[in-house]
Amino acid sequence: MKVLIADKLSDKAVSALRQLGLDVAVNSDLTAEDLPNAIDDFDILVVRSTKVTARTIQSAKNLSLIIRAGAGVNTIDVSEANLHGVYVANCPGKNTEAVAELAIGLIVAADRQIVNAAISMRDGRWKKKEFGKASGLKGRTLGIVGLGQIGLAVARRAQAFEMRVIAWSRSLTPEKAESFDIGYASTLQEIAERSDVVSVHVAYKKETHHLINSSFFSAMKQGAVFVNTSRGEVVDTSALKAAIKEKKLRVGLDVFEDEPATGEAPFNDTELASMISATPHIGASTEQAAEAIADEVVTIVKTFKETGMPINVVNVRTKSSATTSLVVRHYNKVGVLAAILTKLKENGINVEEMTNTIFEDSKAACCTMLIDGSPSAEALEEMQKNENVIEILVKPLTQ
Repeated sequence: MKVLIADKLSDKAVSALRQLGLDVAVNSDLTAEDLPNAIDDFDILVVRSTKVTARTIQSAKNLSLIIRAGAGVNTIDVSEANLHGVYVANCPGKNTEAVAELAIGLIVAADRQIVNAAISMRDGRWKKKEFGKASGLKGRTLGIVGLGQIGLAVARRAQAFEMRVIAWSRSLTPEKAESFDIGYASTLQEIAERSDVVSVHVAYKKETHHLINSSFFSAMKQGAVFVNTSRGEVVDTSALKAAIKEKKLRVGLDVFEDEPATGEAPFNDTELASMISATPHIGASTEQAAEAIADEVVTIVKTFKETGMPINVVNVRTKSSATTSLVVRHYNKVGVLAAILTKLKENGINVEEMTNTIFEDSKAACCTMLIDGSPSAEALEEMQKNENVIEILVKPLTQ
């Protein structure tokens, strides 16, 4: 099994992968444009920032698993991976503390204008009067958009600053919020209206594209702080620029729309950068997070090598179209299940999921198939006639 690591991964992790008996190649200089010509016959691809395009997946001969050494998978063409039966896995929760720490850092930096003050002093200008104007954080209200692991970690740190914390999330209920000692906001509008500081922590997908837009910004308080360490596409950049000018928002961003996909590249939106406290998507970039993610990559690969099914898969269907359960208790002999599958094929029935459990001593087994139709009485009778079939049970699934 061959592994291509197309971004930086710790030497310890690379060594651990090789100890698993894998053929590992490391090329952290590869770009999205280079990958299609480099993927060749690799079975597993590990990326962090490098985009995996449809062309890369189409060019792969043996690719069966793509691992994002991080949480989000928006840099991977998951739809194309689905078409080719390629697993996409990630490393959720391993960079939680790192991103939360940067979010808090950007909140403080935006409120205290630390970046502008530092630049001014580097230019030889002492402007205490201008940069001495800040609201402060104690007693202020932090509104969190998206209360996952990172959002919760930010809330805990903000509470240490003696801030009041409220949150909105699609899955958040008043009861959950209370259990976290956090105020509940029923809408995004409420977050915007009530918060002195807003921090965004939602995954990027079709439903969250420009989730934070002109409507949200128009509801924010004059001079409020806005921070985004999730994904750039969650925020409408044009609306944000307008809000900075019109509402005097103090802004901290680690992520940007159409940001470069490589470690070093020109950054074109200097207009926005000049208006905010900015970092180049380094939220997860601490040694602690990098080691935790590298360890998780090794675990994913090891599990895949041993079982054929990786952990942390993001593109396996969660809702089956199966309508019927077919349970076959049988003797553990060659060809038994092949005969059952042949009968299903003759009935035009597809197997959606299948597991086969072998009992101790390896004499008997039990196979459970979730199928998209019900076999005819004649087909079931033929299946049961097989001398190696002990029992067949068929029942409809509750939808």
